[in-house]
Amino acid sequence: MERVWGGRELERVYGRKLPVPDRPFGESWEIVDREKEQSVVDQGPLAGTSLHDLWMNQREELFGAGYDGHARFPILIKVLDARDDLSIQVHPPADLAPSLGGEPKTEMWFIADCDAGAKLYVGLKRGVTRTDFENAISDGSVADCVHAISPKPGDSIFIASRRLHAIGAGFLIHEIQQNSDTTYRVFDWNRMGLDGKPRELHVPESMASIDFDDFEPSMDTPSGETLAACEYFKTDRKSLAAGETLSNPEPGRFSIISVVDGNLKTAAGRVLGKGMFALLPKGCDALQAETASSVLQVTLPT
Repeated sequence: MERVWGGRELERVYGRKLPVPDRPFGESWEIVDREKEQSVVDQGPLAGTSLHDLWMNQREELFGAGYDGHARFPILIKVLDARDDLSIQVHPPADLAPSLGGEPKTEMWFIADCDAGAKLYVGLKRGVTRTDFENAISDGSVADCVHAISPKPGDSIFIASRRLHAIGAGFLIHEIQQNSDTTYRVFDWNRMGLDGKPRELHVPESMASIDFDDFEPSMDTPSGETLAACEYFKTDRKSLAAGETLSNPEPGRFSIISVVDGNLKTAAGRVLGKGMFALLPKGCDALQAETASSVLQVTLPT
């Protein structure tokens, strides 16, 4: 996905072949089941089959039991390359999204890499009121109201719906989220989009969604291997020595892996290297680390 704030780190860091030279690519949608965007099986007997087809037609066989009630695969995973600041934005909660014409969205960020001093903007500075924020929108000083954090690679943070946030310049982030594409921009640094025009803002929707009691959060502290756990997804970070194996946490259910560093080999001999993502179906054989490796493993609560 081309984005005005993007860059070419997917090419430089992960060796991806980007579709167009010298254009800013801000997002790579790695695991996705949207009407116009689909992950597709790339090898083996199911090659060419979309994630949506698998989810609708082989759900229990490939993913496991207990996942009823979802018309589409409910997790979306991205890599974000932010070379410039993203807009200050918010996502609506489930109880409010339909009335605003959007979809609810809760997400988490894992910092795969960042420049020294790069900042995330999360929550409000202590003491900022709704009235203060409304005034800041009017006079263009919204950035002065938002709390800034300087994380390091390997850190993570949970971004619940209603939490005001923006990714600053200089980050490579793995984002795990609900399957949603609803973002309400409240401030975009007064810049132009790729078409040379100001990007659309969604001030009424943002004001309805923002949690005005969310003051100065910090980066999260893992609970053992678990970086984030909610009703929509669970993300663990696994550290493997060379020769160690990684399986689905529950053999009867699927998981998704993101290789942060190192190399893992499948039973069929395929090597999954840094920056690669894979969906491990129910009953999948274990992967073996060829080198010391760090992996994110995402599961879907039933």
